Amino acid sequence: MEIHNILNKILQIEHGFQHIIDGADEILSTYSKEQCFELALELLKHEAYQARMLATTILGRLATEDNNALCFLKEQVSTDENWRVQEMLAKAFDEVCKHRGYEMSLPLIEEWINDDNPNVVRAVTEGLRIWTSRPFFKENPSEAIALISKHKAHESEYLRKSVGNALRDISKKHRELIRKEVQQWDLSNPRVMFTYKLVLRNKSLLSLIDDKE
Repeated sequence: MEIHNILNKILQIEHGFQHIIDGADEILSTYSKEQCFELALELLKHEAYQARMLATTILGRLATEDNNALCFLKEQVSTDENWRVQEMLAKAFDEVCKHRGYEMSLPLIEEWINDDNPNVVRAVTEGLRIWTSRPFFKENPSEAIALISKHKAHESEYLRKSVGNALRDISKKHRELIRKEVQQWDLSNPRVMFTYKLVLRNKSLLSLIDDKE
C-alpha cells in the first residue's frame, strides 16, 4: 500500500492507537530504515496529530537500534503539544527499553527521567507502566519506586498524575514498599499532596496506612 493511502486511512480515525501501530508496521516492512527515518521527519511537520503519532511510532521502532531516531524522540517529539502524540512517545520509549532490555536501559531511563522537559520524564513514568510487570523492575520494585518518586512534587500536573498513577499501580502488589515511601513525603507541599491522593486511590493501601498510624 502506498504511504499516502496509509496516511489517508489513519487521518480518518480520531481515537485509538492500534491503527497507528498497524500503519507503522506496514511502512517499516515495505521501506528501508533510511526511507522510514526520512518519512518520519516529514510526518512530524504534518498538521494532523495522527500523522505525528505515526511518525513517533516509526521513530520508536527505529530507535531500538538508531540513536539518531532516539534523539529526535527526545528533542522534537517531546515538544509536541498534542497529548495523543505524547502517549505515542511513551509507547515508543518503552519499545526501546523492551528491545534493549530494561536493566541495560537503566542509564537511558535515568537520563530521560532527569530531563528538564516534563514530557520527556513522563515518557518514562508512563511508558513503563506497569513498572513492576516489566523485567528487572519486577524483581527490583524499590528501584522503580525510587525513580518514579523523584517527581512527586514536579510543577507539571500532567507529570504528577503519571507519577501518582504509576505508584498506585505498584502498590497493588507492593503495598508495604509504597507505604514506606509515601510516609516520608512532606504533605504540607500542595504538589506532593496532589500526588499522594492519587497514590491512595488504592483503598487497600489507604487502609494499611490508617492501620499503621
